[in-house]
Amino acid sequence: MDVEMTKDAASLRSGQIRIGDLAPDFQARSTQGPFQLSALRGQWVLFFSHPADFTPVCSTEFAELARRQADFDALGCRLVGLSVDSLYAHFAWVRALRDLFGVEITFPIIEDPSMAVGRAYGMIDDTSADSMAMRSTFFIDPRGVVRATTSYPHNVGRSVEEMLRLLRALQQVDDADVLTPEGWAAGGRLLLPATTTPEGAADWFCRFEDSPGDRP
Repeated sequence: MDVEMTKDAASLRSGQIRIGDLAPDFQARSTQGPFQLSALRGQWVLFFSHPADFTPVCSTEFAELARRQADFDALGCRLVGLSVDSLYAHFAWVRALRDLFGVEITFPIIEDPSMAVGRAYGMIDDTSADSMAMRSTFFIDPRGVVRATTSYPHNVGRSVEEMLRLLRALQQVDDADVLTPEGWAAGGRLLLPATTTPEGAADWFCRFEDSPGDRP
């Protein structure tokens, strides 16, 4: 079975996905069996792409993601990888990563030989002949909404620690009237929205919350 996009997702043009959009749904084969993105509703999803299997930068990324799997699980977040390579190549790569790094890749890796998913998500331009632009990450909330995205060049590795930090920050501000300051880490001070009535307060536009309370 090749990738199957939903009707709405198939109608999207490349590069149209923005923060606040509903993540395009699709069905495809994966290393963990048949996969459908919408089946993960109710959970956070970290959906990330890579240009090809057996590439050096992505091999280090996948190895670290496997090592930090428990941290993502604790945050209620599912990891989902994607590349244009075949399912058989994915299985061979997973075995090679186990032998080289001593890690088990237990999250699904999607095959996308037609580049349908990559194009629907704007990872690959319609005119692209290969997948070299596919190093994007989408942070998808439990409602299926894209809350943040990142894109990296093929020769610079992503930081798994930063992925976790951004995920924690998104969860911290979710449905809460607070903001996270530069470099925020879990347990750090939060920001309050700027007040519309300064009334002479010097910090009216940048007010820290003294105690984050019991927020997760």
